[in-house]
Amino acid sequence: MTLKPIHIIGGGLAGSEAAWQAAQAGVPVILHEMRPVRGTDAHKTEGLAELVCSNSFRSDDAQNNAVGLLHAEMRLAGSLVMASGDANQVPAGGALAVDRDGFSAAVTERLEAHPLIDIVREEVTGLPPAEWDEAIVATGPLTAPSLAEAIAATTGADALAFFDAIAPIIHFDSIDMDVCWFQSRYDKVGPGGTGKDYINCPMDKAQYEAFIAALISGQKTEFKQWEGTPYFDGCLPIEIMAERGPETARHGPMKPMGLTNAHNPSVKAYAVVQLRQDNALGTLYNMVGFQTKLKHAEQVRIFRMIPGLENAEFARLGGLHRNTYINSPTLLDPSLQLKTRPGLRFAGQITGCEGYVESAAIGLLAGRFAAAERLGLAPALPPVTTAFGALLNHITGGHIVSDDEPGKRSFQPMNVNFGLFPPVEAQQGPEGKRLRGKDKTVAKRHAVTSRALADCRRWLGLEEATQAAE
Repeated sequence: MTLKPIHIIGGGLAGSEAAWQAAQAGVPVILHEMRPVRGTDAHKTEGLAELVCSNSFRSDDAQNNAVGLLHAEMRLAGSLVMASGDANQVPAGGALAVDRDGFSAAVTERLEAHPLIDIVREEVTGLPPAEWDEAIVATGPLTAPSLAEAIAATTGADALAFFDAIAPIIHFDSIDMDVCWFQSRYDKVGPGGTGKDYINCPMDKAQYEAFIAALISGQKTEFKQWEGTPYFDGCLPIEIMAERGPETARHGPMKPMGLTNAHNPSVKAYAVVQLRQDNALGTLYNMVGFQTKLKHAEQVRIFRMIPGLENAEFARLGGLHRNTYINSPTLLDPSLQLKTRPGLRFAGQITGCEGYVESAAIGLLAGRFAAAERLGLAPALPPVTTAFGALLNHITGGHIVSDDEPGKRSFQPMNVNFGLFPPVEAQQGPEGKRLRGKDKTVAKRHAVTSRALADCRRWLGLEEATQAAE
């Protein structure tokens, strides 16, 4: 039987992994990569899967770290990216770091040698034509302007972003609710709200002034020359607000009006930091209005000055940088397919995931989904209890869309983290004792990762294959 090929636009980590997965399923692939016909501001070579920012795939600990768990699941799924990374590993402690050139060369060599993959060096300037009935756009954060314009024209101009303006996101169970309280400003009940839709962290005058001083003196990252400086008044970094005057933040995102401290109603807060629920599970909260260019270590130090966040654990830290991505929760179905055009999928960072490994993982899923459809099968979605499923769910539906800030995008790219997984009860300690503190956190993570790997094996059919071999 002769199958029509799947067309994949973009030869980064997501596109390369998608091509490999589809070809391994027996479906021919045409992989379109614009380099060297057209370069980018960040790439230096014409190799596929070039790493442009770092050589690290981060932690390889599958038991205690969410990205390490994603590594393990990708290996189970026969990932080309992980196999090439493992083959080109360089010493990095518990992390997986790779030789950049060796890694890219290994991916390129394997794809070029695959009998079902045809690599075409050309720029695709518009969305795939209708005759490419199964196609994947995996063009990454530096999507060429002409293609970005075509995507915007199809999806709507407000559905495509060109910069991340990211506020930190915090694990709910690390917030001190003996200090903080739930309340919406003026107890307002918005669409789907209860009047208690925010977590509020109060500050007195001395705490506020010390906080503002720390924001001003904290070390910041700089924009690359080709990024530009995308500040506008509706989305200023919190440290820029602080620099504009000591009262600016207190009349902006940190205003205390309309809020009463549930723990001490008679004392009026001088300023309040609000956290808003970020996912449907209620495990993650974002710091409202706190997009920032502070360096990551500075963010942790300074934001833990906020009362109630002294022990905050961050699912992701803030940032502001060049990144092309779509509003996936409203545009894509659970199989990464554009709702308005069956057969056209998006993969990698353009979908709103962050990080090399996450981009490759979404490419892996897109390649499998497209191959299944080409073979006349329904795409099998990974369980949400797996790292694959948790990340996919965040992109396609787990994120809560904000209704209280009309016209403002609330969906932001994110790395895989334990806050995206459905909660699981930690096992009891020795002699049935109740676990507390760090022991409880470790036990919960182990329970999440054990469940994830077992469910991933079942999803991939590996248990059945093992039993059949036995």
